[in-house]
Order: sequence, then C-alpha cells, then structure tokens
Amino acid sequence: MIRSVARWLIGAALLGGVVYLGLVAWVWRQSRQDQRRPVDAIVILGAAHYNGRPSPVLKARIDHALNLFRLGLAPVIVVTGGTHPGDSESEARVQSRYLRQAGVPESTIVELPQGQSTQASMSALGEWARGGGIHSVLLVSDGFHLGRLRLEASRLSLTAYTSPAPESPINPGGAREIGYLLKEAAKIPVTWARSLGSSTKDSQ
Repeated sequence: MIRSVARWLIGAALLGGVVYLGLVAWVWRQSRQDQRRPVDAIVILGAAHYNGRPSPVLKARIDHALNLFRLGLAPVIVVTGGTHPGDSESEARVQSRYLRQAGVPESTIVELPQGQSTQASMSALGEWARGGGIHSVLLVSDGFHLGRLRLEASRLSLTAYTSPAPESPINPGGAREIGYLLKEAAKIPVTWARSLGSSTKDSQ
C-alpha cells in the first residue's frame, strides 16, 4: 500500500514537472513573437516609476509604443496602471505625461489608472473598449508578459496582438528574464481557467 502511494506521488510529481516545463516553453515562445499591425488602439501595460520618473522597464515599454504609434498603427495610445504604496500618482499618469512631452497629442492618449495588477488593468481595458467600440488592440509589454496578456484578452473577448519592448533591461536570454519566465509559467493555469470560465459564461 505504501509503495503504491509512493509510486502515485512520484508519478504525479513527474507529470506536474512535465506540464510546468511545457508551460515555460509556451511562455518563452509567446515572448519571441512580435505581432505588430494596424489596430484600434495601442495599449501599454504599466510598470514601476520613481516619483514620477519611469523605471527603465516602463520607459522601454513607452518608447516602443511611441514608435508603433508614429508608424501609424493606431489612432490612440492607452496607458494603464494604478498607484501602489508610496506612489503620489498612477503609472498611467506618468506614462501620459511622458508621451505628451514626446509630442503625442493629449487627445490621442487614454488613461486607465484603475488597475494594480495585470488582471485589473486588463479588466479596465475591456470595459473601456466595450464602451468605446474598440475591437482590436496591440498590447505592449515585456516579452515574458505577452502569453498571459493574450489569455487575459481572450477572457475579455478582445482581438489582441502583442509586441515586446525590445530595449527593456529584462533582455531576452538574460538571467533576469529566465526568472520572470518561470514565474509567468506558474501563473498561466489560473489565468487560463479564468479565461475559460468567462468564455463559458458568455456562451450561456
């Protein structure tokens, strides 16, 4: 009996390990895809800032979105991200100011400062998109983040494409990126289940 339980536990652990490695591979594969194309809106996922100054990660995301906007891929840029303990302003407001200083008209910037997590930011995006007749978006973030963003967009019934920020300090192949890839892979099952649950509700 004890040996049977031990064999079952070992088998379950091995299966879990294989599934997890498969998720890591999927996240890595998504991180290497740049799907830039014309859409209704370009969306920047927020990241940390230092007293109103974008962190290197956030700056890389904003600069990449700015380049995509200047290529004429969308008429508006949506900036996301709320406030965290110690912040005097939201990540969205910091991005908006940076873009305005770079010459982007204020009328083409949409601030969504409600979210303090990826899920919350994407939910705010979905609500805004439904109210504004927005159907397609180009999501800008770091590569490791893109797979989860696509699942979140699926939950919101958004047609979403992704484009990684090429100048981010979380550079592809670096030790820092590997850590993020491993963490993202662990988050995928919950995000996938939430996306699946939303799809089931919509079909009822």
